[in-house]
Amino acid sequence: MRKIKFHSAFIFVLFLMIAGTMAYFSSHALYLYFQGNSLSFILLGFLFFYLYAILIYRIFLKFYILEEGDIEPDSRLESIYHVYILFYLILFYQLIRPKIIPVPILKLVYLLLGAQLGKNTFSSGTILDPVFTSVGDNTIIGEDSCLFAHAIEGKHLSHKKIIIGNNVTIGAKSIIMSGVKIGDNSIVAAGSVVRKNIVINENETWGGNPAKCLKRG
Repeated sequence: MRKIKFHSAFIFVLFLMIAGTMAYFSSHALYLYFQGNSLSFILLGFLFFYLYAILIYRIFLKFYILEEGDIEPDSRLESIYHVYILFYLILFYQLIRPKIIPVPILKLVYLLLGAQLGKNTFSSGTILDPVFTSVGDNTIIGEDSCLFAHAIEGKHLSHKKIIIGNNVTIGAKSIIMSGVKIGDNSIVAAGSVVRKNIVINENETWGGNPAKCLKRG
């Protein structure tokens, strides 16, 4: 992982302070209105902090777009990436990695973080780069599977979108790497590793490490 520059860390800390301040005043207002106890104030503060942090994160990425492709050292894109990754390292991984949040609510979290998830689509695995992940309708991402749209290989760093169609099954403990495209009605068997930029066509079954086509049609 590349060293995070001071100015990116400073911007992130500033965002945290803004989210914390807004969370304090919002939770305090509700606490006084409902005449709650100290525990309710703490829980409200925690909830508001994450909501404001996600809002700030989305606004940041709207104006400073983290584009697909290679991220060159010392570039403007690298500075944006460092702010982006700090949000995940400090805040968002704590939401999506532990198995505490129920799957239907976890879908809402992924949507708030920028993922595109269709109707009746759920993930009991982990989507590490929601803004670079698009999944169609009626798709299941199995237990302990992992989707990551980034590639970190030595000094090389890049992002490429993962696109998954409708009626797709991603088996438990599977790994889907950056740039993978999976067509409608396809299956990735449990424990498979789908390497970068692989295209799985419609109605195909893939499995293995590395994953290969096992069945067509």
